[in-house]
Amino acid sequence: MMRYLLPLVAFSVLVVFLLIGLNLNPRQVPSPLIGKPAPEFQLQQLQDSDKTLTSKENLGKVWLLNVWASWCVSCREEHPLLVELAKSGIVPVYGLNYKDERDLALQWLKQFGDPYTVSIRDPEGRTGIDYGVYGVPETYVIDKNGVIRYKQIGPVTVEALETKILPLVKELQG
Repeated sequence: MMRYLLPLVAFSVLVVFLLIGLNLNPRQVPSPLIGKPAPEFQLQQLQDSDKTLTSKENLGKVWLLNVWASWCVSCREEHPLLVELAKSGIVPVYGLNYKDERDLALQWLKQFGDPYTVSIRDPEGRTGIDYGVYGVPETYVIDKNGVIRYKQIGPVTVEALETKILPLVKELQG
């Protein structure tokens, strides 16, 4: 009797885990960096390769870091929203151009608009790895102390902006 019952119990446990997994949202992957200092960087600016930007330059202000690339289809989806956000002046948006060619990235910004206060280059993806990027686009809300407070996986949507990002930015700026 026991030799028939054990495989049935094991199968039942497997089915339960499968059902739980099917109900999870893959876009809601918790980041281990939330609540921790943002990784430091010093990267070449996309628009002016003679200049760099360091993460320390943004200490004292709340800002967004948007990871994007000219080859990223989903980046086109969120881009008009980022352009409008930048025009509003609510929060500065910095771009991290991820694993991209400089000329293609500049052409892309010229074609679709440039919402970034500054966009920096990460051609090998090393800074992206430090930030835990596993897909583009991703957007981080970073507070005045340089601590990551939120990570948006995938394109920024109107819903995410209105219900999560902007309320958090306003709270952190206050």
